[in-house]
Amino acid sequence: MYQVIARKYRPQNFSELVNQEHVKTTLAHAIEQNRIAHGYIFSGQRGTGKTTVARILARCLNCVQGPTTAPCGVCSSCTEIAAGNAVDVIEIDAASNRGINEMRELRENVRYRAARDRYKVFIVDEAHQITSEAFNALLKTLEEPPEWVVFVLCTTEAHKIPATISSRCQHFSFRSVDFDEIVARMAWICEREGIQADAEALAVLAQAGEGSVRDSLSALDQAIACCGSTLRPAEIRALLGAFSLDTLDQVTQALRDARSEPMLDIVDALVRNGHHLQHFVRELARYFRNLLVTRIAAGNPRLIAASREERERLAQIAAAFSEQDLTRYLQLTLDLFRDMQFSLQPRLHLELGLIRLVEAGKLISIEEALAGAGGASAPPVPAAAKQGAPPPPPPAPAAAKQSAPPPAPPAAPPTGGLKERLSAALRELGMPFTADAVEHSALAESAGLLQFTTPAEFELAMRPADIQKALDHLNAGKRRIKVGTVAAPASEAASAAPTAALDQDETMRRALAHPEVQRFREAFPDAEVRVARNLKQ
Repeated sequence: MYQVIARKYRPQNFSELVNQEHVKTTLAHAIEQNRIAHGYIFSGQRGTGKTTVARILARCLNCVQGPTTAPCGVCSSCTEIAAGNAVDVIEIDAASNRGINEMRELRENVRYRAARDRYKVFIVDEAHQITSEAFNALLKTLEEPPEWVVFVLCTTEAHKIPATISSRCQHFSFRSVDFDEIVARMAWICEREGIQADAEALAVLAQAGEGSVRDSLSALDQAIACCGSTLRPAEIRALLGAFSLDTLDQVTQALRDARSEPMLDIVDALVRNGHHLQHFVRELARYFRNLLVTRIAAGNPRLIAASREERERLAQIAAAFSEQDLTRYLQLTLDLFRDMQFSLQPRLHLELGLIRLVEAGKLISIEEALAGAGGASAPPVPAAAKQGAPPPPPPAPAAAKQSAPPPAPPAAPPTGGLKERLSAALRELGMPFTADAVEHSALAESAGLLQFTTPAEFELAMRPADIQKALDHLNAGKRRIKVGTVAAPASEAASAAPTAALDQDETMRRALAHPEVQRFREAFPDAEVRVARNLKQ
């Protein structure tokens, strides 16, 4: 009967194990020094060798030549453990045996010595699925088991193991396997199986595993069944639903050209060819991540799971973008992937997301915008220059400059005219209250200084910054602005009392004529405006 590659080439001793050097070294030293713990927790992502190491540990402990770090592999204990039918090595699937009754049976089984071997080893797969009650039933047994018992708890979610359990065991965290090591392992297996596969084909298979040796070997088995004895990258990508750099580069080419139309063509081709759109967005996010990492750390190939040729191609593509652009593209793609998980119209979301990438590429930083605008300190452009007036004549020679008399300063515009123009400019800028205040103020101008004398009721509206905005609007340059107030004479104060009622009526009339107040009264016809107050007084 055919045996899949992941099982056929499963490591049988520590020397065959891929990666996990920290686990191999620690366990080997513990066996050599006869310091074997009664409980271990092996945690890590799927397919990194947790159950495999548990079986190797059982073989090392129960080999007839053991305990040893190099089991013979030919004795009955070694062969039965490798086949999975050893009577003293009990493997338990905690996903289906997770209740308190199963743990009670295990606790009863612990009481009896091993039938033949030196140790009775309990390997519990998916240990995080055991219920809290079952863990509590196992707690005392796991803390003080008989001397012939060893527990190995394997889990992909170590945080779900209770602290009372993990504190009684030695914890080993299995790491994801490096991309190059997975490729080397698959190349060795292909050589043993008589399969022809180039580096690009093996790289595609290793990328599908995402650091899991078992997943990569399962993809290799599937590729052999599909392609036969010769593995071709294009066929493997079609089989696994992966996308080549040429396909993904169509997106970056559209971004370089700042064109949205190719994005719609890409989506249409994906739909017509039956590709999964959400899977495409996930691959696109990984693609932008690789481009960003290449742009930041091109000299560290370990950060990118790709072949050498693909890394060189990524470096060429990434050179056309800045780190800020790639960061923005990656964030937008991740947001698009999140939205498409719940989308009822994935094509619409994908088209919108790709067009948004194009628009995001047209953005510029604030620094560039200020530099393009000439900066805040740049002098105002004259109106004649804006309308295409001829440039000023070239400056005269130095000698002529020395002999010529100094130019007379430009005549200041009439004070009344400047105040009227300021009032008009303020109204154009949407500041009518400041315009009223300027109209009711006295203005004196001397040596670049504008001195306003304002009645007390208009003091709050006279902000120098607003007046300077009006001056900039008039291209009048920078001026020093001072605002002073003048109190009303006693006679005016006495005469103002009889007119207070008239001012209140005028304030109420202006308030009721305001568009916002009118809309409010239309929405609430029964409402009544009783008091209106002038905030400038």
